[in-house]
Amino acid sequence: MALTSTESSCLLCGVGSHMHRRVLSAGEHPDEGCASIYHSVIINTSKEMMCFSDFPIPEDFPNYMHNSKIMEYFQSPGSGVSGETGPGHRVPDTRSPCTQTSVCRVSKCPDFATTGQWEVVTESEGKQEAAVFDAVLVCTGHHTEAHLPLSAFPGINNFKGHYIHSRDYKDARDSTDKRVVVIGIGNSGADLAVEISQTAKQVFLSTRRGAWIFNRVGDQGYPIDTVITTRTNAFLKKLLSQSMVSNFAEKQLNARFNHSLYGLKPKHRVLDQHPTINDDLPNRIISGRVLVKPNIQEFTETSAIFEDGTREDIDAVVFATGYSFSFPFLEGCVKVVENQISLYKFMFPPDLEKPTLAFIGLIQPLGAIMPISELQCRWATRIFKGSNKLPPRHCMEADIKQKREAMAKQYVKSQRHTIQVDYIPYMDELACQVGVKPDLLTLFLTDPKLALEVAFGPCTPYQYRLRGPGKWAGAREAILTQRQRIIKPLQTRLVEEHPSAPAMPLFFKLVGAVAILAIGFAFL
Repeated sequence: MALTSTESSCLLCGVGSHMHRRVLSAGEHPDEGCASIYHSVIINTSKEMMCFSDFPIPEDFPNYMHNSKIMEYFQSPGSGVSGETGPGHRVPDTRSPCTQTSVCRVSKCPDFATTGQWEVVTESEGKQEAAVFDAVLVCTGHHTEAHLPLSAFPGINNFKGHYIHSRDYKDARDSTDKRVVVIGIGNSGADLAVEISQTAKQVFLSTRRGAWIFNRVGDQGYPIDTVITTRTNAFLKKLLSQSMVSNFAEKQLNARFNHSLYGLKPKHRVLDQHPTINDDLPNRIISGRVLVKPNIQEFTETSAIFEDGTREDIDAVVFATGYSFSFPFLEGCVKVVENQISLYKFMFPPDLEKPTLAFIGLIQPLGAIMPISELQCRWATRIFKGSNKLPPRHCMEADIKQKREAMAKQYVKSQRHTIQVDYIPYMDELACQVGVKPDLLTLFLTDPKLALEVAFGPCTPYQYRLRGPGKWAGAREAILTQRQRIIKPLQTRLVEEHPSAPAMPLFFKLVGAVAILAIGFAFL
């Protein structure tokens, strides 16, 4: 799919409105090369953490939105997706984007070394056309090609039941009264095990490693990402050892339910793997609707034999085994080996003569991907315009090598741990490139109230509109009212409360903030 912006002469290869309509329509299979979701998907990042940085999601929208609500937000006036103007820096686009157009080939023009231009061949209604563009943004993501490792499961070809990849799953109707095994305990695997267990006779959740299970609901009922993703927590994580942080987090998770007791505890520590977020899995396990099993050793015609020697009769299998990614339309401009790709800051190929190709959203963040993708776009367009410059090739390659080694050191070896980033460190890294990273010291001196919310509150996208290029006049107000928008959709019944003293008076917050700043500067 292609969206063409003729004014900037930039081609965006990625996800468009036609794809959303197709993958959300009942009974249809996702197009090849397109991402796909099932009908009941509710996002696992909360609205304040995932919105556009200059366009807050309406306060009456739920904190964790069903996919239809996300589409409603994207298509609302001001989102920039609907083509209508909004409160920030989005402008109306009256041109008709090529939403039914697929990209066949993207290749360098003969004079690329001097112009940086690309020749793009697209196809629409069976007709191919070629056009020249000054720059290309690749926005296809990394959830388009199903990773289906059938060779790792002996006997699967003789299995008489039905098997699918989670990408092809739409709803649980086909699982009614069946015995189903779900392979994989990432977010998709856990979600599907829970949903299928509501209609199936029995669900088995097979996992090689186990997983630490996070809840969407955090302390005092706030969304977990608004509790965890703060600048104070990011600073403490940097200050403390990874083992100390893991000990604290694992103690908190086991306080909700004992992961060993439920057969879920992995050998790795909590920070060594991308988190699995699921509120309902322990409830389905304790009610016997989901049984946790080890890895499958082999399949027979009618059953699965697990590595612990147990055998279960099976009618269907769902492979929630993740995704691969590749870019065949790029004509060899980038190379992907075992889900690894060499990109500076996960965006720019370091070996191009001109920096006119960028990848957007090719990351697996510990946090919301939407604000990261937006900030990536802000930086990429500045590079395309010449407002910012990339460093020399050897510097970019050194940065790529350092990030790859850091990932290998922290995470267990896995196909999905090749593009992993931490939300605040990576956002700040991009923000430094654009010139929009919040200046905490200046804020404490000039606007203490705002500084406290920036330092101790959730690190929402609005923080990256407080200063620099693209500064938004509404950013301060959006930050100071973000808690109101979190609470608003929950207050559907008024409850009388007796006034009580705040848990932490403002004076102590200020003293704490000064102490943290002092410690921070001491360790710089």
